[in-house]
Amino acid sequence: MTTHAPLVEALSRYRQYHCDRRNVATHVLGIPMIVLAVEILLSRPVWELPGFTLTPAVIATAAAALYYLKLDKLLGGALALVLVGMARLGLEIAQMETSVWLGSGIGLFVVGWALQFLGHHFEGRKPAFVDDLRSLLTGPLFVTAEAAFALGLCGELKAEIEREG
Repeated sequence: MTTHAPLVEALSRYRQYHCDRRNVATHVLGIPMIVLAVEILLSRPVWELPGFTLTPAVIATAAAALYYLKLDKLLGGALALVLVGMARLGLEIAQMETSVWLGSGIGLFVVGWALQFLGHHFEGRKPAFVDDLRSLLTGPLFVTAEAAFALGLCGELKAEIEREG
């Protein structure tokens, strides 16, 4: 029994829809665009609390980070740091004029999803979320894992995913 069982299961299931390297490449570009878009769009309204700024993006980021950390401390921790950075950037953009906030958020969202669908055209297979909505949360973790694998990290996890696939 693997210590990474839920993580391996989620990434293996997602990998089945993402075998073509061109599809993976479009996801490595597009998923961060979508995540940043969501952070931007959820960064309004702003509630100023003593020593803390609260937005819907902060709440969503905290919930997502807890989910990712539950799946894996290393990859989840790395992704949580990225999410916090994106939430901070999203807040900065959301403080700009409404046209910049909406234009940035909607623009990144549309381009990010266009890349996803282009990738699935290359793959010749529908996106994973059509069969399993949980894959919408798995996508950012998939990109994080792919980055770790490209850096020569998490070799045991990569081997487990390949055995499952």
